[in-house]
Amino acid sequence: MSEITRNESNFVGYEYKDVTVKRKMESVYVDGYNNFGWALEGTSTSVQNVGSVTMKFKRDRKIRNKAELTRLQRQFDASVNEIETLESSKVIGASVVAYVIGVIGTAFMAGSVFANQADLLPLTIILAVPGFVGWIIPYFLFSGISKKKTNKVTPLIDQKYDEIYEVCEKANALLGK
Repeated sequence: MSEITRNESNFVGYEYKDVTVKRKMESVYVDGYNNFGWALEGTSTSVQNVGSVTMKFKRDRKIRNKAELTRLQRQFDASVNEIETLESSKVIGASVVAYVIGVIGTAFMAGSVFANQADLLPLTIILAVPGFVGWIIPYFLFSGISKKKTNKVTPLIDQKYDEIYEVCEKANALLGK
């Protein structure tokens, strides 16, 4: 997947890399990959993944310290993936709890409807109350749980960004040698 170009007297062979990332991480990748010798050629919207973008990079095949730059680039990619995982963990647990409580509330409401069909008014009311509670409570549970998880995860995300900056600093220093 490489193309060779010729500039009047200097021969430069390029290697190419396509990276598909979430749109919100696009600038992190553009800034980070620049430190590993990659130059952004262009971006396109990813057809397979909604909310993602495919970026096309190129760099000189004979770049100095290529092995070390590749190792640092893998560290960078791993740290960015960990950040994405931590970001999604903010809402996943809260969503699961909210969905489960909502489904339980729906089951109570279904029982209330069936009791109403059987002309059992007291049972209808008894089952409707937890049904409505099961529909209202998930919002507050989701908000509270996601807020707690966000407060817990934010320092870890900041730490991962610091790791990314250190890796990019090392890579940039290798490019300058």
